Amino acid sequence: MSERVICASDELLDGGKGVRFEVLQHGRTEPAFVVRFRGQPRAYLNRCAHVPVEIDWQPGEFFDYSGLYLVCATHGALYAPESGHCVGGRCNGKGLRAVPVVERDGRVFLIEEGESSVGQQ
Repeated sequence: MSERVICASDELLDGGKGVRFEVLQHGRTEPAFVVRFRGQPRAYLNRCAHVPVEIDWQPGEFFDYSGLYLVCATHGALYAPESGHCVGGRCNGKGLRAVPVVERDGRVFLIEEGESSVGQQ
């Protein structure tokens, strides 16, 4: 297991803009993102559970207007930021796929388990 820096901690404001990055999953590069919610960084693959499209409505913009939910710009599906679970919309109870991260020493790290990240978008 190894770690790779995604961003500085101060780049993530609670309920604010996220940071896009890429991960290697099953031999393919996949888009991912990290946001801060209730003080904790949360990371997910950038893929709607309904149809595999990226969910941000502008690069790095994942939260709805209230800052309480992650929202798919294409379908309007709402996801709980702390878990990625679908809370409304066309995701039919499916959720976002979590990406393991840890925060320490003023930085947010991707935890790589046998596959490496490819870098920030």
